[in-house]
Amino acid sequence: MKPNKIIIAIFIFMYTISISNANVHILDLENSIAIAKMKSYQMLGLKQDLKIAEYNLRSATSRLRTNVSMDLNIPNYTETIREFEDSTGITFYSVRQARYSSALTVNQPLPTDGRIYITTGMASTDDLNYNERLMRVNTRLGLTQPIDALYGYNNIRSALKSAELAYEQSQRRLKREELNLVYSVSNSFYRLLSVQRRQELAQMNLDRQREAYEIAKNKYDAGLIREVDALQMEVDLAAAQNNYDLALLDQESALNSFKELIGIGLDDDVVISSEMSYEEIVVDVNSAVELALQNRSEVREREIFIEMNKLNLQRQRAAGMIRGNLNAYYEKIGVDRASNDFALNDAVSRSFSDFQDRPGNFGIGLSIHIPIIDWGENKAQVQAAEARLQQNMYEKEQVLRTIETEVKNLVANLSSSLRRLQLLEKNVLVAEQSFEITRARFADGDIDSQSLALERERLNSAYTSHLDAYIQYELNLADLMRKTLYDYKNNQPVI
Repeated sequence: MKPNKIIIAIFIFMYTISISNANVHILDLENSIAIAKMKSYQMLGLKQDLKIAEYNLRSATSRLRTNVSMDLNIPNYTETIREFEDSTGITFYSVRQARYSSALTVNQPLPTDGRIYITTGMASTDDLNYNERLMRVNTRLGLTQPIDALYGYNNIRSALKSAELAYEQSQRRLKREELNLVYSVSNSFYRLLSVQRRQELAQMNLDRQREAYEIAKNKYDAGLIREVDALQMEVDLAAAQNNYDLALLDQESALNSFKELIGIGLDDDVVISSEMSYEEIVVDVNSAVELALQNRSEVREREIFIEMNKLNLQRQRAAGMIRGNLNAYYEKIGVDRASNDFALNDAVSRSFSDFQDRPGNFGIGLSIHIPIIDWGENKAQVQAAEARLQQNMYEKEQVLRTIETEVKNLVANLSSSLRRLQLLEKNVLVAEQSFEITRARFADGDIDSQSLALERERLNSAYTSHLDAYIQYELNLADLMRKTLYDYKNNQPVI
């Protein structure tokens, strides 16, 4: 086999494999949106944001539960020279120790930002220089309570509240971006539909122009029309062919953008299914505004910002208050000192006996920190926090007014686009009938090619205007759905 034939065979084989691996998607708008929600990189990233907020909430909730930990030293060996100083002067001594220890701690956080804990453990220190073993067992039950958490700022509750607000914010952001994605997919879908319809119109116009050119050519050959009319038909045919080629390029570009948006392979084949049917939907503007104000995530997000600002303000105010800490404990200790020659279990047993016989230790203390003079530092920070809180309240009011304006304008645009679509439907019917009459008159020789071209342009303009009006009406509906979170086509809320 010649080299050229081998190369051709390889290309054919590779092309066959690529075709067999490519998927064919027959999509309408609903299927396109469903695929985008699952495969769009934007949605995949936002879902990870929601998982992060969910894990943070789970972490903040877990801080309120009992936690258990263990610390081990197995072993901790030390060999060094240490310094000792008393009234006779400074002396140095050698240290060779091996320390083993374990401690088990059970900790229960309190809603008051304090904690109750119990710690039990043992430690063994082998003094290798003197061949001694010091054994210690102990158990302590304690309480730690910041007193300012009772009237000021509670860290554990605030952390939990912040995590809950962050999780809700992520949920609402995901829903908002999901609706934005629905609108983006709708926009891209109808743009692709538009260029496909324009390609079909260009194909139809090319076929009509070929037919007109053949008629003009036959008439010119029969001496019925002038040469200039025949040449004009040839020019019009070339222009129609060029418009068709450009329409094919636009379709390919729009198709690739659509594939990238919804997250399918660029090598996959896509067939768009749309009948260009629509429902006449009339929307009450007051009801739409009320739905938007109730459902829009921007409103709740501003409220979340306000709640977070209140927590920050509370924390800042508490920084200037009297702070204190209450500590209390009860502890039992048992010790033993013996030679390393004794077994370890004997040392443990003697330490435990001493633990039982020795009276318990206890302690209670209250430490207080009183701010006296800070030259207005905390007051200024409190005022800054109050200003940020007021700023977010103003922004919430601005969001409410913006939403109301947006929805009112959208409802007006929807009504206008519906009336325009209905009008242009009638215009298409009139233009089609007029073109058929004009084409028949041209075939009979009653009019020239210029009149036919003008009528054809009028028909193409009617088709294009109707297509644009249909797409604008559908996009207005999609935009109104994402701005009110209400599906007017199916008459049901989105959430």
